[in-house]
Amino acid sequence: MHIILNKSSMIPIYEQLVDQLKNEIINGSLAENDPLPSVRTLSGQLRISSLTVKKAYDRLEEEGFVVTVHGKGTYVAAADRSLALEARRKAVEDDFAAAVQKAAAVGFTKEDILEILNIILEDY
Repeated sequence: MHIILNKSSMIPIYEQLVDQLKNEIINGSLAENDPLPSVRTLSGQLRISSLTVKKAYDRLEEEGFVVTVHGKGTYVAAADRSLALEARRKAVEDDFAAAVQKAAAVGFTKEDILEILNIILEDY
């Protein structure tokens, strides 16, 4: 597990941690029933507050990505690929929505936005 946090980012640390752990789970780097580091261990490794790690683990548990067994630790939940893919899809949709709102706010038309998207897609 390789986590890189940008402490100067506008995105809160716990959200960065949640996103990176989700990605590890979705792409299979963290498999079903794999243990996550303890809150204390991960906070020490990342040099962040244990409360931040706990908040990230709680969010992952709320979203169904991990299960916490009190006294034993936090583990990757049973693989539900559809849940994982839906979470990724929602994140991408949110990013697109934000980009479209920004473009509309500066006066771009629907056609302008589609043209930009087509140009970007040509690179893929």
